[in-house]
Amino acid sequence: MGVEARGVARRFGPVQALRGLDITVPYGQVTALVGPNGAGKTTLLLILATLLAPDAGTVRIGGHDVRAHPDRARDALGWMPDTFGVYDQLTVDEYLAFFADAYGVPREERPRRLRALLSLVHLEDRLGQPVHALSRGQKQRLGLARALVHRPRVLLLDEPASGLDPRSRIELRDLLRSLAADGVAVLVSSHILSELEEIADRVVLVDHGQTAGDHAMTDLTGAVARVRWRIRSLDPELLARALAAALGGRTDLEPVSDLPGGAEAGPLTETEAAGLLAELVAADVPVTGFGPAGSALESAYLAMTQNRR
Repeated sequence: MGVEARGVARRFGPVQALRGLDITVPYGQVTALVGPNGAGKTTLLLILATLLAPDAGTVRIGGHDVRAHPDRARDALGWMPDTFGVYDQLTVDEYLAFFADAYGVPREERPRRLRALLSLVHLEDRLGQPVHALSRGQKQRLGLARALVHRPRVLLLDEPASGLDPRSRIELRDLLRSLAADGVAVLVSSHILSELEEIADRVVLVDHGQTAGDHAMTDLTGAVARVRWRIRSLDPELLARALAAALGGRTDLEPVSDLPGGAEAGPLTETEAAGLLAELVAADVPVTGFGPAGSALESAYLAMTQNRR
């Protein structure tokens, strides 16, 4: 197991940030860490990164207890925080060489490894340029290269897509899936739920400093049984009449929402949605699109946080 944390607690004065939280991150998988602001995600990541000591509980990184063997744990992990400082006076290659030296990467291996990392994060054309000349998104990619410089088997990322353009986000998604395929244990915290659903094998939901759920992504649809469905039609007026006829007697549903060229209805189970689609087709509604209005992960998140506001 890449990460194994049990009963982790941490208090900041009167605020109990973590309350006996449990989490595991297997090798060869991407695990998503999801929760509202103030849920304890960043505090947990700082503890896993050995930058903050827990008040209680046990944490093992790569099989090493972070209290008994912090140096071994740090050797096993790569850490990319949400915001991080850079040495603006250094060039891109000097910046990575500094961290390669700090991690004890053999000097003869450094040129080849640094070129490979810069190619991996698509910064090979920035070789020799000062770090201060990079855009925010480019600095974010440089931070990812820094986290990978010592070939860690555990990778912790806090909002790694922050500042990235759409193409860079796609490349980041592909890179994280590639690292997991190579056996790395990847834990990523992000508020971009739709992208997490595309890359994650598992999701750990955190709320009020506790584990609120731990699901395989493939099982999440079953865990969140009812969602709203988005329907598009060539005849929105006919669609509206057919929906009123099919769902008008249901008191357990939210009001149907009108959308350009369609409507949104529910929440319904997959079986109920299939039945609704059959009714619409039988009523000669020209349906051009029918699918969940939100992802299963978004639905799980909304269900977890519905009483917060």
